[in-house]
Amino acid sequence: MAFFSSGSRALVEILTGLQSVERPMPVDHTLFEFGSIRYHLQASITDSENIYLSISTPSLSYEASPSSGLPEITLQETRKMYHKFAEIIEPAKEGYTLTLRLNFSGLTRPKDRTKAINQISLLQSVILSSQLKDMLASLGSSGTMKLVYNQRDPFFVSKTPVKISAIFPMRFRDDTDLAIASSFFQELQDLGSTSSFSRAPRCSWSPIPPPELRGEYVHHLTTNGGFVSFDILARHVKGWRAARTAWILLNFQSYVKYHIKCTRSYIQSRMRKRLEIMTEVIDDAKFRGNDESRKKLQVRKRSKRRSIKFARAKKLQKGFKAVIDKIKRLRLRIRVKGLDRFRRHCQCFPVLKLTMAQRKEQKYQKLE
Repeated sequence: MAFFSSGSRALVEILTGLQSVERPMPVDHTLFEFGSIRYHLQASITDSENIYLSISTPSLSYEASPSSGLPEITLQETRKMYHKFAEIIEPAKEGYTLTLRLNFSGLTRPKDRTKAINQISLLQSVILSSQLKDMLASLGSSGTMKLVYNQRDPFFVSKTPVKISAIFPMRFRDDTDLAIASSFFQELQDLGSTSSFSRAPRCSWSPIPPPELRGEYVHHLTTNGGFVSFDILARHVKGWRAARTAWILLNFQSYVKYHIKCTRSYIQSRMRKRLEIMTEVIDDAKFRGNDESRKKLQVRKRSKRRSIKFARAKKLQKGFKAVIDKIKRLRLRIRVKGLDRFRRHCQCFPVLKLTMAQRKEQKYQKLE
C-alpha cells in the first residue's frame, strides 16, 4: 500500500543496481506508481557518472499552484535536500515537472551512497510536502482549500488564526464497511475526549459537514461515512516533520479503508470459526440419544483426521524421495580421476590363480 512507505522501492532497486555494476551500461526506464506518478531514469555509456531522473506528479490543487512547473518553495526544498549529489536541470524534460542530474562520484563510502539513494526515493514526498506548505502560506490568516491527491477521495484543509484543521469526507461502497467504519469513528471520538489523550491533536467525527466547510459545493460534501477532522499543530509543519505530515494527510483515507478491510476479514474469520464450533456442538447434541449415529459421527471425524495425516505423510514422503533421488544423481556423477587408467595397468600383470585342490593342499606354518 502507498501509505506504508513514502519512498519508491523501484527507484532504490534501479539506482542500487547501477552503482553495483562493474561496467557502465545505458539505462532508459519509465516507471509508474500509484496511478498518477511517473518517473524516468536515463543514463548513457559516454556519461556514466551522471544519471538523469525526471518526475511527473499532479498538483494537489490547481487553484493554488501554477499550471506550469513547480512553485519556488518546492525547488528550494529540493536543492536544500539534494545539494550534495544532485542538481536541478531547467527546463525540465518535456512531459515532466522536475528533472535532476544525479552524480554519486563524490560519495566514496558505500554507506553514503545508500543513504543518498534512499533520499532520492523520497522525492515525491518532498514535492508534496513543499506544495502543502505553499498552500498553507497562500491561505493567509484564514481560509479553506480543497486538495486532490486521489480523484475519488478529495479532502479539505482549513486554516484559522488559532489552528489548522484537516477535514476528510469518508465514502464507502459496501454497507458492511460503512457499519464497521461508523463504529470505529464513534469509538475514536470517545477515546479522544478522555484525559489519556489530552496532549494529542483533537480528532472528531460528525455525520454532517463541520462549520469550516460552509460555502463549499454540495457535490463535494456528499458522503455516507461522515466527516473526520483533526487539528494540525505548528510543530507538525516545521522542518523534517513537514514531509511526514503531508504523507500522512494524503494517505489517511486509504489507511482508514485498509484498516476497515482488515477488521472485516478478522471478523469474518472469527465468525467462520465460531460457526464450525457451533456445528460440531449441534451434531453432537443431535446424535446424543442414538449410539449408532454417534459412532458414525466419530468414525467420520476419525477418517477426516486420518486423511489429513495421510496427506501430510504423503507430502513428506514425496519430499524425502525427491531428496534421495537428487543424492543418487549426485553420486552417479562422481568419478575418480585416473581410476580407469589404474584398472587397465593392473590387467597387464599376471595373476596367479589356484585351483580348489591346490588351495586345500596349501597349509600355513605357525610362527614361533
